[in-house]
Amino acid sequence: MNVVNASGRITLGPGSRALRETLLRAAAVENPKIVLNLSGVSALDSAGLGEVVSGFTNARSRGGVMKLAALPKRVEELLRMTSVYRLFEVHHDEAGAVRSFQ
Repeated sequence: MNVVNASGRITLGPGSRALRETLLRAAAVENPKIVLNLSGVSALDSAGLGEVVSGFTNARSRGGVMKLAALPKRVEELLRMTSVYRLFEVHHDEAGAVRSFQ
């Protein structure tokens, strides 16, 4: 299992590129299990949101799953507003997301 701790601004440019590269590495194995901890994210725009969804799609295409953990209020509101929230299993904290794989 891979825990990816995202932080800072996940917006168009270096932030979204870094998240894309990290999630691609995490999903490079067969049946990847990924927890994306977003507790340190201060901003997420459409580019960042696209990378989160792309990470989910990549994991799923390899027979795996990506779960979200510790969403800041603004990030959760964006995910709900765009209906992306319903794609994911969301946990209040990283420990709960990790335990859910056992």
